[in-house]
Amino acid sequence: MALTATTLSGELADTFAANNAALSNDLRVALPGIIQSFDPETVTCEVAPAIKGAQTASDGSVSPVDYPLLVDVPVIFPRGGGCTLTFPLAKGDECLVVFADRAMDFWWQNGGIQEPVDGRQHSLSDAFVLPGPQSQTKKIGGISTSAVQLRSDDGAAFVELNPTSHAITLSTTGPLTASASAIDLTGEVTISGNVTVSGDVKAAGISLTSHRHGGVQSGGSTTGTPT
Repeated sequence: MALTATTLSGELADTFAANNAALSNDLRVALPGIIQSFDPETVTCEVAPAIKGAQTASDGSVSPVDYPLLVDVPVIFPRGGGCTLTFPLAKGDECLVVFADRAMDFWWQNGGIQEPVDGRQHSLSDAFVLPGPQSQTKKIGGISTSAVQLRSDDGAAFVELNPTSHAITLSTTGPLTASASAIDLTGEVTISGNVTVSGDVKAAGISLTSHRHGGVQSGGSTTGTPT
């Protein structure tokens, strides 16, 4: 028959209960955190766990305790297939801190499949940071329910893809800059507003800066406006 707390003596049951509580208290899986600093060179951050831990005294009483500041914590950006989505991280940003099952030192230094450096499990030393969780005091508004967006938190700038219409929208209240060796556009193009070009413009192979009109007699007059 399996032993349960009810089948054991009171003293032994209390001992088991205390041991289980201690084991559970030391088992860390995930906690919300607050980023204190970010190092873009090492792609790591310092993060303060946003939930207090619990400390059990010899008399069995439990009191809250602050976790230490976690340092050199690898940041997980969405990544794969040779592409990475990065964004700036700032002091005060909220995140999720995930703790690895085993010591990750050798993997972090060398990659690949490695032996754990020691036998620690769910340790504060083996954390990863996932940016993004939002408390109610820092949540963003105006989330689209019909399209995926890459956006600023205030919603003033975004790139949007609608999965139903396949429309792609880019909107910003600031300047838009594009730089490429060549830009190819296929389809009708409509521009509302003035266009300033520093180089030449060609239409059907005709240069705007160097083309000449025939059948015109030289003189002091100017041509009329385009019609």
